[in-house]
Amino acid sequence: MIDRIDREILRRLQDDGRMTATALATEVGLTVAPCHRRLKDLEASGAISGYRAVIDPAAVGLGFEALVFVTLAQVDRATIDEFEAMVAEIGHITSAQRLFGDPDYILTIVARDLPAYQEFYDTRLTSLPGVLRLRSTLVMKNLKPGAGLPL
Repeated sequence: MIDRIDREILRRLQDDGRMTATALATEVGLTVAPCHRRLKDLEASGAISGYRAVIDPAAVGLGFEALVFVTLAQVDRATIDEFEAMVAEIGHITSAQRLFGDPDYILTIVARDLPAYQEFYDTRLTSLPGVLRLRSTLVMKNLKPGAGLPL
């Protein structure tokens, strides 16, 4: 069971995943050993599923973002499995969510610019298995990139 101190540890790590165990312990009012034990328990339980760097897409030449709404021609287990396996392999798809209703999926795509996105759309998205319809909308501004959970 996650208690108040565990939630505080999670809040702090969402803000700064590189925080040392010593600094984290101080922030949450524990000594290092119990804080470290709680941290390991949170990792073992899956509450913390990993650590990663947050990279600015524009800084690495991927400042163009689009949302693509995907409707499948048929929604059967084989089509879903094949579609989801292909989506998982494509790096420019940074987020993919299966939805209830129509459309079936929403994908977040990053690209260098509009021509690069068009090329990606024409060659990769249109070749995804089982696709009936693709609709795109372009992201004007990302208001909450990488927002943490409300703990």
